[in-house]
Amino acid sequence: MSTPKRDTMHLRGKVVVGILSSFLLAGVIVALGQGLAAQNAEKVQPTPLPKDVDPSDPALPVWLRPANARPVAATSTPKPGANPAENPINKQPQPAPEGTVGEVTKSSSGGFVLRVRSDEVTLQATVVDPRSHLITTLNKDSFTVYEDNQQQQITSFRREDIPVSIGIVVDNSGSMRTKRNAVTKAVLNLVQASNPKDEVFIVNFNDEPYLDQDFTNNVSSMREALDRVDSRSGTALYDAVVASAEHLAKGAQREKKVLLVITDGDDNESRESLEQAIRAVQNDNGPTIYTIGILGEEGNTKRFKRALEALSLQTGGVAFFPKNLEEVDEMSQAVARDIRNQYSITYKPSNPRANGGYRAVRVVAHAPGYKELQVRTRSGYFASDQKAATNR
Repeated sequence: MSTPKRDTMHLRGKVVVGILSSFLLAGVIVALGQGLAAQNAEKVQPTPLPKDVDPSDPALPVWLRPANARPVAATSTPKPGANPAENPINKQPQPAPEGTVGEVTKSSSGGFVLRVRSDEVTLQATVVDPRSHLITTLNKDSFTVYEDNQQQQITSFRREDIPVSIGIVVDNSGSMRTKRNAVTKAVLNLVQASNPKDEVFIVNFNDEPYLDQDFTNNVSSMREALDRVDSRSGTALYDAVVASAEHLAKGAQREKKVLLVITDGDDNESRESLEQAIRAVQNDNGPTIYTIGILGEEGNTKRFKRALEALSLQTGGVAFFPKNLEEVDEMSQAVARDIRNQYSITYKPSNPRANGGYRAVRVVAHAPGYKELQVRTRSGYFASDQKAATNR
């Protein structure tokens, strides 16, 4: 795969510039894009919060906020002083309507999207013991899945190392300049320790996110993208997460999806909020997010740590906080091991997906010889009864 030109692959806010297509037997070019299917899902009544939870905590998901909390804006607003005519977002074609199940609609790239009914939900689950050791020998009968506290019937189960679509999202702000060599080494070691059939894209972000390398398995191309240090002030972390999640949804060729986010400070530039970033990845086929927060000498706020933990834990991932740059590589290796040792658990919701709404998910594991097994998977999803077809 050739390396895309930087000036044609900008990620600005929530927009990804690119063309994704595949050839059908009849020779019809089909752009198989998978958007966030639950973007317009019905609102869910907020769950009463525990007394020790601060309702103003920015790491609190939007669907758990009290009714009198500030509503999340429906659309992004330009940064102060920005000229809309010069903003690449405004130069992109608007997405075509989603269409209905079984209908072929024209995509913004000029191809076509086939909507198919998907009545099942697939969870990627990691199981660890009380000492955080990976447990990889369980079978289907070891697991119980609950959706909205109702037990669900598992229809498919497997534990195998399958290829993954991975987005590497790296902070490129000024404070990261002296840390980039260590980050590059860690990312490349992660790739080399992963499944050779994985596909990876690289996003560098400061006050805006840039897609510096589209999906590839070429390590040299990844290195080149990671070496593009353009350290400017500003950290638009949430914008980068939203844009990267959308790029995964639209362009990934693998069913299993992962985002690895590496940063060293608070978001101070995003159009999107933390709540909107979390919402963007809470569809049933959204990515597992791993975060590495590099704690600098200047100190990082509680808000910074809680934000990375919220992004990770609610998608089934892990938030790491290395004490020094040497540990960044160790954390990346832990992410690689985690990805390659997960269970895929599929079930058909007893509450039809067509009913929409947010669904809380919980998975429990029990097995002879093990005590207090912990299962990490996404905490829930917004339901929809259709999704775009994707390549496998």
